[in-house]
Amino acid sequence: MVTEFSSALSIKLRAGRLGPEHRAAALAAFTRLAAETFQVLPVERTSFRTAARFVDQPALDLRAGDALHLAICADRGATICTLDRRLGDAAPRVGVGTVLL
Repeated sequence: MVTEFSSALSIKLRAGRLGPEHRAAALAAFTRLAAETFQVLPVERTSFRTAARFVDQPALDLRAGDALHLAICADRGATICTLDRRLGDAAPRVGVGTVLL
């Protein structure tokens, strides 16, 4: 989660849509928020197999990382919170509760 947020900020930085100081501030705020409010689940071996089943379904249109996030939630009965419309659309189709932000 922090990795993906950091990546999104880096893309904006490289595109000139965000300055280095704003990137650092946003990443620090998100890291605090994540530590205080999100539950981070470890990746189990079975989640990789579940993710493979998800990416094998072309109609879901999932990238590997998104499929793995959904698989972790599916295997643990967790709800996913996301800003990603594609991920949010696929989640209920594989039985994962979703909060689309």
